[in-house]
Amino acid sequence: MLYELFNYLDQLDIPGAGVFKYVSFRSVMAFILALFISTSIGRRIIDKLQKLQIGEVVRNLGLEGQMSKKGTPTMGGIIIIIAIIIPILLFARLNNIYLIIMLITTVWLGTLGFADDYIKVFKKDKEGLHGRFKIVAQVGLGLIVGLTLYFSPDAVIRENMEIRSASEDTLEEVTFHPDMIKSTKTTIPFVKNNNFDYAVLADWAGDYKTEVTWIIFILITIFVVTAVSNGTNLTDGLDGLAAGSSAIISVALGILAYTSSHFEFASFLNIMFIPGAEELVIFASAFIGATIGFLWYNAYPAQVFMGDTGSLTLGGIIAVFAIIIHKELLIPILCGVFFAETLSVMLQVAYFKYTKKRYGEGRRIFKMTPLHHHFQKPGKSGIQALIQKPYNVIPESKIVVRFWLIGIILAAIAIITLKVR
Repeated sequence: MLYELFNYLDQLDIPGAGVFKYVSFRSVMAFILALFISTSIGRRIIDKLQKLQIGEVVRNLGLEGQMSKKGTPTMGGIIIIIAIIIPILLFARLNNIYLIIMLITTVWLGTLGFADDYIKVFKKDKEGLHGRFKIVAQVGLGLIVGLTLYFSPDAVIRENMEIRSASEDTLEEVTFHPDMIKSTKTTIPFVKNNNFDYAVLADWAGDYKTEVTWIIFILITIFVVTAVSNGTNLTDGLDGLAAGSSAIISVALGILAYTSSHFEFASFLNIMFIPGAEELVIFASAFIGATIGFLWYNAYPAQVFMGDTGSLTLGGIIAVFAIIIHKELLIPILCGVFFAETLSVMLQVAYFKYTKKRYGEGRRIFKMTPLHHHFQKPGKSGIQALIQKPYNVIPESKIVVRFWLIGIILAAIAIITLKVR
């Protein structure tokens, strides 16, 4: 809204109005406003949630300090969603297809998470929304994102091309294809030619290769959205862990979006040029401001939990953002904390079932999953697990900060992979 207003004022030669043309200015303003909104309205929303008696239902898992969390207001993800949407409406170009997709993602998964939290809190059903309804909603979002990128004429790229010396096979220059094209290519780390085309997986389709390639792309989109949103949900078990980790990931995504939308930077990094992706930098800035502001109340000891309203939304935003800028194959590195949390649960369940079938007794790899709970259990506590270390309980706040540090390292690695080939 403000972008259109100041653009109009700039056409009238009003002094200072042209500053809204710059992505850097609008990004900073979006960050500041999101931070202000999340911290200023956070207290009021928390008080409202307490009056409605929307408190967290805690299952006793025998963890240190766990029962003290009982009754802490949940559904705090509402704070994050509001703090993201308002700055975007004010400072971004709302006719940008990528921004429209991100807003749909935010509202879509926010509504899904809210429904899940509502059933848990008001219907007193600890299981919340049935798993199949969550999957259907996540699949639906994946379809919307994939089909929009397929059909929208604005979702195009200019592919990077290498010019090499014929004699020495050394890279002389990176240029871009002159035409805007729709592409199912994505960036793959650690390899010389860093573009991977999903069309390779459809070589068998003959005359229908293009259609089959886009079907594969949409299926991958569905998988990524579902996996990352559920991974974030699993990570949301300690005060500030999911919010802080998401903020770190969003910084990296914002950098990747900016470099992908900047002709010179994209050429330097030898990645595809994505016109229009600069508006995603504003979204990333609002996302960072909203999550950091939420940490004001969510950091240990938490005064509010984000609930599924927040965790599903954060994960979905990260997944869709990465897909839009063609960097989804960086997710295992960039979202390494979420990946480790999800993998720990999968390994634990698989190993338990295998040992129960083979030995008649289920055994564990970790003392408890998701992974962050493993560090909250003392070693030799009666739990038969392959991994008993650490033997002493690690305080919750220390676990969270260490996971944040790991997240920062992984985010840095994800960015430098674009040059390390």
